[in-house]
Amino acid sequence: MAKLGSILKTPFSFLFPGSAKEDRVAQYVIREHSHGRSLDDVLADHYVENRLTPAQVARMLDRPDVIDALGKGAVDDARRSIASEGSS
Repeated sequence: MAKLGSILKTPFSFLFPGSAKEDRVAQYVIREHSHGRSLDDVLADHYVENRLTPAQVARMLDRPDVIDALGKGAVDDARRSIASEGSS
């Protein structure tokens, strides 16, 4: 029965395969950003860096729930920042 609740809670989760760890980090990022922190600052936290690879962070930024909560502009800025760090 718990599985049904999980499916109903995130009906499009099958589109974005991930782990429970990624879900927890996404919730953390959304919560911290809602407290007024910049997305770049939150993504630089040890909590995020120790749990997700840069590829997983990029995938997390593609999640509709993250985009809705943070705003498309903030997510686009973070993607550009990640891309520039990767090319340095």
